[in-house]
Amino acid sequence: MADFETVAKQFVEFYYKTFDENRANLAALYRDNSMLTFEAQPTLGTAAIVEKLQNLPFQQVQHRADTVDSQPSADDGIMVMVTGALMVDGQDRPMSYTQTFQLKRDGGSWYVFNDLFRLVYPAA
Repeated sequence: MADFETVAKQFVEFYYKTFDENRANLAALYRDNSMLTFEAQPTLGTAAIVEKLQNLPFQQVQHRADTVDSQPSADDGIMVMVTGALMVDGQDRPMSYTQTFQLKRDGGSWYVFNDLFRLVYPAA
């Protein structure tokens, strides 16, 4: 198995750069058996996931990944947990988020099998 930490860090950099520049290009990272749960709303399959991401209620976004933790998982996969902040549509207050990916092999590359995303709100 490739160095899972290196794969995880490279994946996270590529994912957020692609997300911030052109969300439609994320289609290459998902498969028909992939699932995204975005703010407790599950979405299955590449087309539905990309549609969901393209129709989020903001046009511009800039992700900042503060931590990237990873572990090898079953079937030569990699679990990746990210915490960070994002800026949307020029707002001056970043929003904290956490995102967890399960990466799986597809030939010589990796794809997102599971993707869990949550904004982190301060306690009231």
